[in-house]
Amino acid sequence: MTKLRVYELAKELGISSKKLIETLEDLDVVVKNHMSTIDDDIAKLVTELIEEESGKSNKKKAAQASDDKKAEPADKEEKKVLTAKNEKAEDKQKTITVPSKISVKDLGALLGIEPVKIIKRLMNYGLMVNINAEIDFESAKKIANEFDVDIVEEKQDNEEFMLEEVDDPKDLKPRPPVVTVMGHVDHGKTSLLDAIRQTNVTQQEAGGITQHIGASEVEVNGKKIVFLDTPGHEAFTAMRARGAKVTDIAILVVAADDGVMPQTVEALNHAKAADIPIIVAINKIDKPNANPERIKQQLSDYGLIPEEWGGDTIFVNVSAKARIGIEQLLEMILLVAEMQELKANYNCRARGVIIEAKLDKGRGPIATVLVQRGTLKLGDGIVAGTAYGKVRALFDSHGKRIKSAGPSTPVEVLGLSEVPTAGDILLAVSSEKEAKSISDERKNLQKEPEYDTPQRISLDKLFEKMQKGEVKDLNLIVKADTQGSVEAIKQALEKCSNDQVQVKIIHGGVGAITESDVMLASASNAIIIGFNVRPDPNAKKMAEKEQIDIRTYRIIYDVVDDIQAAMEGMLEPEYEEVVQGRAEVRTLFKVPSVGTVAGCFVTDGKITRNSQIRVIRQGIVIHEGKIASLKRFKDDVREVASGYECGIALERFNDIKEQDILEAFVVRQVKE
Repeated sequence: MTKLRVYELAKELGISSKKLIETLEDLDVVVKNHMSTIDDDIAKLVTELIEEESGKSNKKKAAQASDDKKAEPADKEEKKVLTAKNEKAEDKQKTITVPSKISVKDLGALLGIEPVKIIKRLMNYGLMVNINAEIDFESAKKIANEFDVDIVEEKQDNEEFMLEEVDDPKDLKPRPPVVTVMGHVDHGKTSLLDAIRQTNVTQQEAGGITQHIGASEVEVNGKKIVFLDTPGHEAFTAMRARGAKVTDIAILVVAADDGVMPQTVEALNHAKAADIPIIVAINKIDKPNANPERIKQQLSDYGLIPEEWGGDTIFVNVSAKARIGIEQLLEMILLVAEMQELKANYNCRARGVIIEAKLDKGRGPIATVLVQRGTLKLGDGIVAGTAYGKVRALFDSHGKRIKSAGPSTPVEVLGLSEVPTAGDILLAVSSEKEAKSISDERKNLQKEPEYDTPQRISLDKLFEKMQKGEVKDLNLIVKADTQGSVEAIKQALEKCSNDQVQVKIIHGGVGAITESDVMLASASNAIIIGFNVRPDPNAKKMAEKEQIDIRTYRIIYDVVDDIQAAMEGMLEPEYEEVVQGRAEVRTLFKVPSVGTVAGCFVTDGKITRNSQIRVIRQGIVIHEGKIASLKRFKDDVREVASGYECGIALERFNDIKEQDILEAFVVRQVKE
């Protein structure tokens, strides 16, 4: 970086060194005297400011000369009147409208403030900008507030419909509850849904219904309940990650003969993170080895305390196979729904969530939509993400054609221009033409990278966000090699909470960090802590895409120290770990002088002789160390690339097994 002396720059600009030093001090740049050196970036910034100022002052002088005589008030009384008028005029202009992006120069003009003052404030926030740089609305708002001016964001005409309309309480009518059934695989989710449907099928449709869409409606005592057939909590979380609150109640299915499993815990943590009531259905109670009390005991450890034990969680004993307890479960759903007082406006513009979407060869793009408010009618113009169109046909959950669908109604919609994404919001607009213009505008916005992903929390930025008051809760997901480690880390981290930030462990589990963990982190804006475990390749890719902070540790005290240091603003990431490659152990050789040599296939990246190596077995780290030898056939080699086989022997470690993953990595110092 080039450096200039103060007097040299002053000479170039045609001003005195004293004036230049004053300008630099306004920008909080400390210089001792005219011999001090300044960076090239600062020099450019000062040059632009001074050129801008000199241009304005020349104009002012010319205008002032002609206006001074006219504008000079006759006496002190007239001056007072003029001052009062000016103050009133200023009061009227306290609120101004600005676009989502504005240059420093234009903001200064709107606020009536010298751009140099705005640049100085932005430098205090850690932003180095020049007079022509564009800043976002949030930064502009902070600046304006400092000068006692309120600003509002200028809305695009086509985006006005996105504003959440406030309903008049008189227009709200009760709506059916939307229920998601969650739980461990093989615990009877599908069987329970089938039992509910068959028990409550109307006479005309007896004999079983073929479900046409991923949702179904049942009627109990004249009241409707909508069940979402989500393939699991992954889809449920993916929708929530996109800002769609789809479900009102979660049914957690647990098998009475099996107990609480890892997926059960994951499902209940997803439901808790979504902040929705949970009803526990203890299934398979007709089995001889069923033990419902053990289930209650296990779930109470996760905060689901049964009502009979003084808690607030409803537990219902059911058997999908023997049709036991189905009616009671449905009554409990209606009871919880009644307590929630679920209401919606039936007479406004329709708004819904895309539950799933597919491309049908004969009928084109088909979207399954759960209407949340308003009534969706045939012929309505619709837009969902970048897809647009006109409602050409509506089908209910039994595949029958209908003309309209109200709140909490799952419906199949035909007429969109392309297949939308699950979780997209579908909105009814005045015409197909308007829908197309909204779609075009969204496509343009998608080209800009800042619209791609929301700002994620990370340990490096935690203190900064705390200082700005942007963070109240620090959500963490803990994955470890044993349940004991999970509990120990949970207890240690929860003690890190302080007055500013509450540390919350939203999920804890045993095993490798998976895509499901990353989706939960994305939906909850959480950081993933891995103790003696690693993210699998797909989870790692997804975390990079979603900008999720994954921290892996081998020592429990390091976890606590990092969280505390981040909360105190002292976290200094001095070193970073770079994964170079992964190899899978295919076979083993016993070599007398060396020990166990692993015959490996390099699946990803490369393995180098000076890499450090970790042995991963089923997602859990069982050893970290150095490579003793790296061979191709009988030759020692410096590195082996992806797609080749090699022999690897580790220093002081022989307990390698087939299908272990060897991950090569190096630790580098982070450049400031």
